[in-house]
Amino acid sequence: MTSEVYHIPALLPETLEALDIRPGGVYVDATYGGGGHSRAILERLDAAQGGHLYSFDQDADAVERAPKGDDRFTMVYSNFRFITNFMRYYDVDGVDGVLADLGVSFHHFDSPERGFSFRADGPLDMRMNRNASRSAAQLLRDTDEARLADIFKIYGELPQARRLASAIVKARNSGEDFATVSSFLDVVRPLIDPRKEKKELAQVFQALRIEVNDEMGALRELLEGALRVLRPGGRLAVITYHSLEDRMVKNFFKTGNFAGNVEKDFFGRVQAPLRPLGSRPLTPSDEEVAANPRSRSAKLRTAVKL
Repeated sequence: MTSEVYHIPALLPETLEALDIRPGGVYVDATYGGGGHSRAILERLDAAQGGHLYSFDQDADAVERAPKGDDRFTMVYSNFRFITNFMRYYDVDGVDGVLADLGVSFHHFDSPERGFSFRADGPLDMRMNRNASRSAAQLLRDTDEARLADIFKIYGELPQARRLASAIVKARNSGEDFATVSSFLDVVRPLIDPRKEKKELAQVFQALRIEVNDEMGALRELLEGALRVLRPGGRLAVITYHSLEDRMVKNFFKTGNFAGNVEKDFFGRVQAPLRPLGSRPLTPSDEEVAANPRSRSAKLRTAVKL
């Protein structure tokens, strides 16, 4: 399998321009995935000038595919939420750019044994890091009904969140262990609007995936950590794929906090550690969407550290 099949990077030219890469700069790709963004960044770095890229991924499959023997490159086998710790570990006193493409790799969606998609049967897993303790099946077996309803409402934005949670609890009380994608679909499909089946099932699976991997908590820590490790003038570029992520990134870029609360000094000047570049996010062109339909919902926001 080629890296291009593993994952096609979204908004690649736009991302490279957003990072304003210098040959001697130090950069972080927080989401290595299939390596498309990382390889493109590496092409612009010069080891003789001190150029270096640190790429993070918590999935062993991705780490295994990373470049070997390139003195411009360091692969970090970890969740990106620990960006501050690892930059300290590698004695990096500041970086010039951080990129995070928050999309799930094609490899995950297209591998039935990972359980990320409702389109094929397999174990209901959804763990980005296979060493993590809790799979989606375990979450469904152990989580109380109120929390399940919150997961589907907040992370899936599903109007039938309470009914979904109730059906899951009823099924597990009858002995269902949700070991497979098909067993889970048997429980939730009767509550899905058949006219919106693909959309609503995607929302159900998205909600579970976000909770299993604590994606929103990890994103908070990444943004805060990126701000700490960036040098003044350094750039933070984030590609999001759903409104929860995009809202968090937008608020943090504009105000320096996740609630979006604007703080001003005595003279009424906004006090924020970042300056967003552009008033609106960049989105894929019609040509990119035609070539890569999975990029359709991608939004790129970039900010400069002041």
